[in-house]
Amino acid sequence: MARLRNQQRGGGAGEGQGMEKFPVVILCGGLGTRLREETEFRPKPMVEIGERPILWHIMKLYAEHGLTDFVLCLGYKGHVIKDYFLNYKTYGADMTVRLGMPDAVQYHNNHTEDDWRVTLVETGLSTQTGGRVARVAHYVQAETFCLTYGDGLGDVNIGELVNFHRRHGKIGTITGVRPPGRFGELRVEADGCAAEFNEKPQVTEGVINGGFFVFQREFLERYLDQKDNLILEQEPLQRLARDGQLMVYLHEGFWQPIDTYRELKLLEELWNGGRAPWKIWK
Repeated sequence: MARLRNQQRGGGAGEGQGMEKFPVVILCGGLGTRLREETEFRPKPMVEIGERPILWHIMKLYAEHGLTDFVLCLGYKGHVIKDYFLNYKTYGADMTVRLGMPDAVQYHNNHTEDDWRVTLVETGLSTQTGGRVARVAHYVQAETFCLTYGDGLGDVNIGELVNFHRRHGKIGTITGVRPPGRFGELRVEADGCAAEFNEKPQVTEGVINGGFFVFQREFLERYLDQKDNLILEQEPLQRLARDGQLMVYLHEGFWQPIDTYRELKLLEELWNGGRAPWKIWK
């Protein structure tokens, strides 16, 4: 597994005290209208897979590659995400409370996320993706940063992705993926007999935006502004591509967006069956 080291602003990769964390920006503010049965009372990144929010799964993937400095772009019901991290240890641990001494709490087990640094930023209820990223720019001090959505999972090798970005020297890298099929696929013999059935086949033609980005800070300064209606996937990325500054890292492994209840159940089945491809941590 390729792991990343902390990056010092203006310099290369290295380890040691005083090194700046390589930040990961995660878009968490959308309304999640296509998953309304789950998002009426919570934002979509907080919908659970295996009793853990989608957001936690995404952050664990990055943390396994050494990236533990997160900047979350909040919007719809952002207070739910704030509450989760403010009470992270309480939600995940066994504990003993003395009712006459409410401040005396004894925790009986520990989590493995003590080194996570999470900055939670209110970026507006109806702000579009580009505007949200622009509004957290002052929290992104490193020269290079990652960006992803809070509603998709994959076994993307973040270390290889960032190394690819560093090698080509352009401003931005987008992860290209094969779109998963939304319907069952049948292979039929000449006599009408079903020779093969695949419930969720991986489409082999075409590449789409998989949502795992790496950018230089220059992208924030030259291609974004804080307009509420600025959509990241339109003018900013289109102009970056026209300028010859956007490269594609092709990911051929597992990738799945979570737009529908059926897709959520698929991921739950993979997790509960011990077959979750994105779970690269112990």
